[in-house]
Amino acid sequence: MTSNSLFDNTETAFKLKSDSELERAYFLFKMISKEPLVKIGTAVTKFALNINLPVEGLIRSTVFDHFCGGVNEKDCMSTVDKLFDAGVASVLDFSVEGKEEDEQFDSTAEKVIELTKFAKNKEAMPFSVFKPTGFGRFKIWQKITENQHLTDAEKLEWKRIEDRYDLVSKEAHDSNIRLLIDGEESWMQDAADSLCEKMMEKYNTERPIVFNTLQCYRWDRLEYLKELHQRAKNKGYKLGFKIVRGAYMEKENERAAEKGYKTPICESKKATDDNFNEIMKYIMDNLNDIELFIGTHNESSNYLAMDLMKEKGISRSDDRVWFGQLFGMSDHITFNLGAEGYNVAKYIPFGPVKDVMPYLIRRAEENTSVAGQTSRELTLLKKEKERRKL
Repeated sequence: MTSNSLFDNTETAFKLKSDSELERAYFLFKMISKEPLVKIGTAVTKFALNINLPVEGLIRSTVFDHFCGGVNEKDCMSTVDKLFDAGVASVLDFSVEGKEEDEQFDSTAEKVIELTKFAKNKEAMPFSVFKPTGFGRFKIWQKITENQHLTDAEKLEWKRIEDRYDLVSKEAHDSNIRLLIDGEESWMQDAADSLCEKMMEKYNTERPIVFNTLQCYRWDRLEYLKELHQRAKNKGYKLGFKIVRGAYMEKENERAAEKGYKTPICESKKATDDNFNEIMKYIMDNLNDIELFIGTHNESSNYLAMDLMKEKGISRSDDRVWFGQLFGMSDHITFNLGAEGYNVAKYIPFGPVKDVMPYLIRRAEENTSVAGQTSRELTLLKKEKERRKL
């Protein structure tokens, strides 16, 4: 068994933070821990940005700089280099959400291609990433998932989405950079899954390049993984998966109740944890066919992953297994894993302040709804502040 105190080492966890950055982090998590404050803060921020109040400087020096790498990729490079020196890789995530126009989808795809080329010669950046709705309107994904009739214009629109996927996947393949595709709401996810599967079949013949995301708060994901594994074996291609718990739980449950279908979400936190761990075990049992990116802030799952690797004789530096956390969160997991020689990466969102705000707001809301996450951050930050005083 791995010693369950590894993640208590705050000296390693916060070694990249100056005293003032430590204070800022403490202040932010203190704010985020108060749900009414988050609700008011997000509403005020949205309003201020919409009417162009000069609040960008304030946002930048607080929440943006804590959770984001910068406004463009050049901005992020000093962070990427610092992390790499500490044994942590970076996944640069152009986190612009909620767009509706073709030009915007094209420019997001171009940005992902640019980032993939940019990462090609950088050992510190082994992955590229995008969100399905960064490449096409949510409504189209939903219509295809629900088997609705598409108009001729919509068929063309879908063809353009497929082309964007193909261009980006081809670039990842040619640059030998793995491509993580994020998961979204269940009522658009089937279309995203099948398009991703198409790319895996085309580009994962020698090794996993295209990775899909399994949201393990969905009770059907282990079954889906096993079926896909069988199809991939039959057709002779490899799989790559990022596994996460999931980010849309309240939305999913509300919609299921409203529309009268069985919720796709596990019945309890424990059921979700068990599902996550089962999926992780299944992939570790099949590493010759499936590569794994473990995207979690859950300490027990990270300890379990380390135990499984030890048990199965998988080396800490085996390139088929990666751990990942979000920038600005769970440094006690990331940096301690890196110091122990595991492959670990920070997801680093970046983009213009105004465009990245929907992402940041979602993160703040998620943090308030994850019991224990914020209080754990606060406890560790406080512990480090006291350690430094001594």
